[in-house]
Amino acid sequence: MRPHPPSRGLVVTAAACALSLALAGCSGTTKSDSGDSGADAKDKAGSAQADPDAPLKKGLKLAFLPKQINNPYFTVVDKAGIKAAEEFHGTGKEVGPSDAKASSQVSYINTLTQQRQDAVMLAANDPNAVCGPLKQAMKQNVKIVSFDSDAGKDCRNIFVNQAGSQELARAMVKDMAEQIDYKGQFAVLSATQNATNQNTWIKIMKDELKKPAYKDMKLVKIAYGDDVDQKSFQETQGLLKAYPKLKGIVSPTTVGLAAAARYVSGSSYKGKVVLGGLGTPNQMRKYIKDGTIEEFLLWDAEELGYLSAYAGAALASGQVTGKEGETFKAGKLGKREVGKDGEVVLGPPTVFDKKNIDDYDF
Repeated sequence: MRPHPPSRGLVVTAAACALSLALAGCSGTTKSDSGDSGADAKDKAGSAQADPDAPLKKGLKLAFLPKQINNPYFTVVDKAGIKAAEEFHGTGKEVGPSDAKASSQVSYINTLTQQRQDAVMLAANDPNAVCGPLKQAMKQNVKIVSFDSDAGKDCRNIFVNQAGSQELARAMVKDMAEQIDYKGQFAVLSATQNATNQNTWIKIMKDELKKPAYKDMKLVKIAYGDDVDQKSFQETQGLLKAYPKLKGIVSPTTVGLAAAARYVSGSSYKGKVVLGGLGTPNQMRKYIKDGTIEEFLLWDAEELGYLSAYAGAALASGQVTGKEGETFKAGKLGKREVGKDGEVVLGPPTVFDKKNIDDYDF
């Protein structure tokens, strides 16, 4: 499933999120008494000689650890990654917490390390909370790929970014501005306060708002729904009551945008308050069709999982180490290059609206 070109002239150029639910995890990782620190382990891995022509190893064990399981977005991403593992004769699984709290992923990382997974694909709830356990995993030669929401740069080998952060954040501001005629108050409904991708995007959004074109727009509040549907629903209600002149809400998380649309669709604010941000077609289809929201952004979630799986396999097979300039083949997505700080960018996002939303099923 390939994205269509962005509509309404919105061009988001990729340099090569952020959205966002249960199997139990327990016990600590098995550690040796000697050996290198996590940072040293990454340094040694980075100094190893990559061989882009090395075959992918068969029988690789891959694990996907999303922010939280049962989130429709991450379900799509992880299933696609698991299916990709089957292409190169590996196995994949999804494990994770039922909430997106900062420390909720730690026990799962420890367990996956103990199980000697070849690669772990992680969407970090909090880059600091997961860093220590990830370094211990790397000491045990577990390759770490962060996706969607990055971990610390010294706590993973590669970050698969769904889209260029600068371009995506600025596009969300521009999309909201066009819908409210570049005037008035708006708010942001985010996920958790520690989510790496959310905070990166919000910081860039604030910077974008300093431009003269947005002088008549005012960001009045950043609310946090913790990627919980009911809390996001209540935060939407709270924003609209607290700010009677609010003209729009940007939600850079699929859970938040769907919850906001659900509230607005059944309220007197429908047709008066603009919604924008990131969503999945299946969650947002009815709100597009009933006029609650005009359009929203996202990338191909299946391709994000697919690319993340191939990145993990390439690391585990020695094709790449995470150094800038290295390349690997990602199945049907073709050749990919590792950029600065170990980043691999999936590509530009899609603008979904009435014209194309029925072309997608995720």
